[in-house]
Amino acid sequence: MSNIYLGYHFSVQPKELGSEILIAELGEKPFESFIETEDGFSAYIQKELWTEDILSDISILNSDEFVITYSMEEIDQVNWNEEWEKNFEPIDVDGKCHVRAPFHPKTDAEFDIVIEPKMSFGTGHHETTHMMIQHLLETDVKNMKTLDMGCGTAILAILAEMKGAKPIDAIDIDNWCYLNSIENAERNNCKEITVYEGDAALLAGRKYDLIIANINRNILLNDMQQYVDCLNKNGILLLSGFYTEDIPFIDASCTEKGLTYVKKFERNNWVSLKYTF
Repeated sequence: MSNIYLGYHFSVQPKELGSEILIAELGEKPFESFIETEDGFSAYIQKELWTEDILSDISILNSDEFVITYSMEEIDQVNWNEEWEKNFEPIDVDGKCHVRAPFHPKTDAEFDIVIEPKMSFGTGHHETTHMMIQHLLETDVKNMKTLDMGCGTAILAILAEMKGAKPIDAIDIDNWCYLNSIENAERNNCKEITVYEGDAALLAGRKYDLIIANINRNILLNDMQQYVDCLNKNGILLLSGFYTEDIPFIDASCTEKGLTYVKKFERNNWVSLKYTF
């Protein structure tokens, strides 16, 4: 890769929520890759796409709720694999599912998922992805028509196919996620996954036996009715992307729409809930 990049190195406190919000805002800019670090993350942008005021309208930088500092450096010919080899460790979920990069050795896990490393948020390191993998590992999804909403890197769609779900739709509003999901589905020899770029408006008229939605509280609440409208009878809805204190809001929205609570996982104050229809 011959392009010259600029690397922004952000320190964010509190890290998880602040990083999530900041990445969402930076995602509206031409930043290409985000790599998690010990106290925040690094964001990379091609120098030719950079402008001096690129951070001027990033509102979280002016928030009193977070302490964010950053430095910037110019980098010639970013070697993403090298960056990732320094930062990316394989993930092991309950000894059954491993998520790794192509430069990691193959494991003997029942489900071995290979993700091309370009962005660490979405590789399975995050608590919400980990818990959604746990839900899928203990759910019989064979022949279930499945939706991975807000698919990110398509890890969950890939695992669903490995467990026999089909056909599978993976949807994300972000163009980078759309392209990377296609790449990762191919990398894992998936034949049942179709990736779409867009939002819940794409769901009209579709029906699913299993819906996986790992997004955030506000989007989940906004789109919940559309998810329920798409669920077949006895369908399963797996939700994550929110905190323990958000459970009452999510649960109220689900139960008033006819869903039945089944189970939850909690991990470092993040939550994943399972409902049936």
